[in-house]
This record gives sequence, structure tokens and C-alpha cells, in this order.
Amino acid sequence: MTMSAETTAAAGTCAGVAEAIRPHQRFVIAAHMRPDGDAVGSQLAMAYALRHLGKEVRVISRDPAPPPLLVFPGVSDIEITNRVDATGDAVIVMESSSLVRTGVAGLEQGFVINIDHHVGNTMFGDVNWLETSAAACGEMVFDVVEALGVPLTYEIALHVYIAILTDTGSFHYSNIAPRTFDICRQCVLAGVQPSAVASSVFDSCNMGRLRLFGAVLNQMQVDDSGRLATILVDQRLAATCHATDEDADGLINVPLTAKEIQAVVFFKEAGPGEWRVSLRSKGSVDINAVAREFGGGGHKNASGCSASGSIEELKALFRQKITTQLDAALRRD
Repeated sequence: MTMSAETTAAAGTCAGVAEAIRPHQRFVIAAHMRPDGDAVGSQLAMAYALRHLGKEVRVISRDPAPPPLLVFPGVSDIEITNRVDATGDAVIVMESSSLVRTGVAGLEQGFVINIDHHVGNTMFGDVNWLETSAAACGEMVFDVVEALGVPLTYEIALHVYIAILTDTGSFHYSNIAPRTFDICRQCVLAGVQPSAVASSVFDSCNMGRLRLFGAVLNQMQVDDSGRLATILVDQRLAATCHATDEDADGLINVPLTAKEIQAVVFFKEAGPGEWRVSLRSKGSVDINAVAREFGGGGHKNASGCSASGSIEELKALFRQKITTQLDAALRRD
């Protein structure tokens, strides 16, 4: 494998991860809380690969997978828990900048292998592989599967493809490289049907989700420049639409379909005065720089964080921070 220029010796290698996996027999595999397609796909692709080698695997998560993913093999078998007391011989943590981000206590008791592609990873593992050039953690799992000598079975390929499809925003984001499509090509050769996967992931919403999208977009605010959209879901609105927390997934990407809009900030109420903030952007607009100011992170075009306080004050603050990045991108371009 060719390592990116951003990857250092301290960040470890794919070969190092494979070497750490081989001598162990019993594994716990975890990812970040509120898992997305990359987290779920990476966990399950790794699990299928390790089981092919005859290893024992527990796949765990603090929160359930998004409902559209439940139709795929292995997803309904993920163990939902906020604590593990038996970590086996090794713990593989994927897509998580820290152990705290998993939301699962007890993982630190084990031998931890940390695999991630996000800037800001705290390198918390006994073995760490950080590859910030990867379009999805699923790409890194694909490399580990190859390094372990495991064939690309349909189940492994399916979950690698789901990871890449969802974490690239359906191949919209700027972190895509030629190898991203080559990996997807190999997944298709292994039996994955792109249209069927896309239909299951993106075209299986309920009426609550549809109502929520309509209500939120009807209240969307766009700044005077026409470049920045602000959307919001509070608990009252979700209840009115009979929508669940998961029904808001993907909503943030809709405003970006307007050519004028270059960035979106999405506030989702987590509790009184508590907000989960998702950020998206196009092109060279570095939205991750804003997320990092609030203790969050992610990628240049897709990041998130948490914030507390008055929603009107938070809207004004995030608009100011994002406008700075929009102006900086305009100067660069």
C-alpha cells in the first residue's frame, strides 16, 4: 500500500495492524457512538474478515445502527451496550478519535488497535494507524483484509462499499481518490450491486422523515450572501412530524444541492440548551476548522461538534465562524 504524505511513522501502518491482529484470537470491535454507514460498514467488514480466519468476534456499539442499514447482513447482530467487562485478546476501535467517542466503558482494559482517518485522532491505542487521506475508514479495512490474506467475500465487499458510499456523501466529497473507485470496482466484482445498495440506504425513508425534511427546509435560513444555509430540528418539531432522531440523517446535504449554497450548519437539539451541530461544505471551504474550535472534528467538507447555549446566539456565532472560512476559500480560489 502507498501511504499518504500526511501519514507518519508514529501513525503506524496497515502492515503493523495486520501484524498486531494475527496472534490474537478473541476480538471486540467498536466504533463511535451514533454510528453512521462508515462506522457500521467498517466494523462488520472487519468482523467478517476475522471470522474467515477462525477468530472469535464481538461487534459492539453504544447506539443502534441507522434503520436503513438493518436490511444488510450482520447489522441486526451488533451488540448494543455502553460497557464491556471482557475485552478478549484485543479491541479494534474504528472511526473514533478517542475511546470516549465510542461511548463504551471498559475498552481501555484491552490491547487496543486504533484505526481511523479523521484529523485530530488522539492516538489512544497500543497500535495506531491514522490515514487521513482515506475517503472512508472502509478503505483502510479493505487494506487490512488484503494484508491478512483474506479473500474479498461478498459480505466483506458489501460492508466496505456501504462504508465508502455513505462517508463520501454518495461520492460528492473532495476526499475521493482514484483508489476509492478501484476499491468499489473490486467490491462490485465480488457481487455488490450499487443500485440495490443505494436504494436501501437512501430510498427507504418513512413519512415522518419526509414531513421533517419539508418542515425544516421550509424554515431554512440563508445568509445575505446566499452562501450559507442554517437549518434546525428541535424536539418539538420532531414530535410534530412524528419523526425519530434517525429521520434527520442526510437532511444536512439537501441545501447543498442549490448551486449558490457553499456551506450548511445544522443544529439538532439533544436536550435543553444542548445541541449537536453538523457542518457541511463544498470545494475548498474548510468546515472542519470550525468544528475543531468547538472540540469536534471530521473532514474538510463534513464535520461536527456539540455546543451549549441559546440557539440564536449559537446561530450567530457559527455563521460568523463559517463566513470566515467561506471568505478564506474565496481568496484561495
